[in-house]
Amino acid sequence: MSVTQRNNIKIAGNGTQTLLFAHGFGCDQNMWRFVAPQFEDEFRVVTFDHVGAGGSDLSAYDFQKYNTLDGYASDIVEIGRELRIEGGIFVGHSVSAMMGVLATLRSPGMFSKLVFVGPSPRYINDGDYHGGFTQEQVDELLEFLDSNHMGWSQAMAPVIMGNPEEPELSEELTNSFCKTDPEIAKHFARATFMADNRADLDKVTVPSLILQCAEDVIAPVSVGHYLHAKLPDSKLVLMKATGHCPNLSHPDETVGAIRSFVAAAGA
Repeated sequence: MSVTQRNNIKIAGNGTQTLLFAHGFGCDQNMWRFVAPQFEDEFRVVTFDHVGAGGSDLSAYDFQKYNTLDGYASDIVEIGRELRIEGGIFVGHSVSAMMGVLATLRSPGMFSKLVFVGPSPRYINDGDYHGGFTQEQVDELLEFLDSNHMGWSQAMAPVIMGNPEEPELSEELTNSFCKTDPEIAKHFARATFMADNRADLDKVTVPSLILQCAEDVIAPVSVGHYLHAKLPDSKLVLMKATGHCPNLSHPDETVGAIRSFVAAAGA
């Protein structure tokens, strides 16, 4: 199968420079529908689904390949090569942020700038590092998902989304979680919450933007500050947006922050 079919790649816009948007766990490219189109006048805008999500080819899901984030990063590199991306801008939400780091290290020159929305290099606390979860909490979360995918989706989506004044957002995230194949969801969750990419951060040589939300239970403010300290050429923006999905809950602020960074970085 082609990479385009495998990852359900969609291309829009008229620019010469590529803006590649990657979605997070349990979602698909639809999570960018309020953000990505805002850049079509200036960029070639690319969205896609990770294998196992959305309109991707489920037959391409390989449990061994996607046992770690490296498998997803290799897909991003393949997408970049298929589309001949050079000096592009990668925008990754949540766990996709670290996939972007890995892809950049694998294929220098493919991306000239990185944008991370609600990123975390490690979700589990470790000594002085506060990732937001204890090992026991992650173990319980994964056990809950293993035993009751629907129940986990209904319980976790509102917590992850935040913004209880807009219940339709939590409902959308719940539905997105629920329509993911349960076995794939379990596998992706384990790859996500057990990952540790802290040692990769200081190898990144391109400018990066960290968009840190308030009241984000998945990636607390301490993680944003940690990333800012470890990424050599980074900018940290503490957003007014709350929750973990500002691309849905606060798209205007998200677009504004990305556009400001891109302009300042000379894209």
